[in-house]
Amino acid sequence: MTTQGPRVRILLGSVIALGPGKADLLEAIEATGSISAAARRMSMSYRRAWVLMDTMNRSFRAPLVDTATGGSGGGGANLTPLGREILRRYRTMERRAMAAVADDIAYIEARLAHPADPE
Repeated sequence: MTTQGPRVRILLGSVIALGPGKADLLEAIEATGSISAAARRMSMSYRRAWVLMDTMNRSFRAPLVDTATGGSGGGGANLTPLGREILRRYRTMERRAMAAVADDIAYIEARLAHPADPE
């Protein structure tokens, strides 16, 4: 999704259970099979990635990410079937939200001052 447009956030009380950054993290975990590799890919600390992942796992009735601790075989992380389905539905919601407001965004953007314009 581009930087313009709606940003879909799913709240659980005051906690963002799922939003654009967390969805990006889920995609990075799925692509890399690792929380640390996903964090590096996103230029984020491992701790921050872990906290975000843990928040998501605690926000849903079942975890979105399955983790295995390191050892001789190494650790890893993968999305659970629920995690993949939640991510798929979230991205669909983003596309639908953008489609619903695209004309209004275009109208407003056409009337915005350019950053170099004086105030």
